[in-house]
Amino acid sequence: MCKWRWWIGGFSIAYLALAGFLLISCSTLQRTVVAPPEIEGATFVGNKVCAECHTNYARMFPASAHSRVLVEGAKMAGQTGCESCHGPGSKHVQGGGGRGKFIVNPRKDPTTCFQCHLEIHAQFNLPQHHPLVEGRLNCVQCHDPHGQDIFKPAGGLAMARQNQTCAQCHREQARPFVFEHEALREGCTVCHSPHGSINSKLLVERDANLCLKCHAQVAGPGAAGDIYIGKVWHTGNLTRGTCWSAGCHTAVHGSNLNAQMLY
Repeated sequence: MCKWRWWIGGFSIAYLALAGFLLISCSTLQRTVVAPPEIEGATFVGNKVCAECHTNYARMFPASAHSRVLVEGAKMAGQTGCESCHGPGSKHVQGGGGRGKFIVNPRKDPTTCFQCHLEIHAQFNLPQHHPLVEGRLNCVQCHDPHGQDIFKPAGGLAMARQNQTCAQCHREQARPFVFEHEALREGCTVCHSPHGSINSKLLVERDANLCLKCHAQVAGPGAAGDIYIGKVWHTGNLTRGTCWSAGCHTAVHGSNLNAQMLY
């Protein structure tokens, strides 16, 4: 009985310690996330003042997810917005406006974006990543922070917009093909992690398992254990490497010459 009491008591202490740690972590995280950028000597002026000059942004901004970011203590009625990302705007207004004048511009520095998007920040620190932290890319090139779409609108369905966003840089991979890889209809992020990955080419998985998520293995007419994909024997092929690096389907995005995705 004493042993059981000791075990239960120890478990209870560990549980309370863990709960306390989580509460402290969550409260700390909340304070970190909602803290707006600081501009020395500047105070909040409110969204209406920003809208006097930035009419186009102000018109579309209420539909954006960013318009629902709340900053405690900010002198903005109800929902906040502009100054939660750009910092208090009084000195910017007094200076007559101007791009980057007495105001934080996330286009030049992703630090403000990272204050809320902690998971994305972590992904950009993975071995393979888009060159954002190196300064050769910025969040706004792919995302519209003021509009209602997560990705920059370019017509069509959401996934089509997403592919078109990638196609601005990756034109060769996104161009039309006679024999297209149907995965592109689902969107580039089916295979690629857009911010960062531990795998080459920003792949979500590095081996043939990535392809096998769609191209299911089936039992064939051969010996027990033989792997068929569709009606094609693949037992030996899968031992030579990934589907795209083993010399089988090298034109993984699409081909104009071969239905088996070959150049």
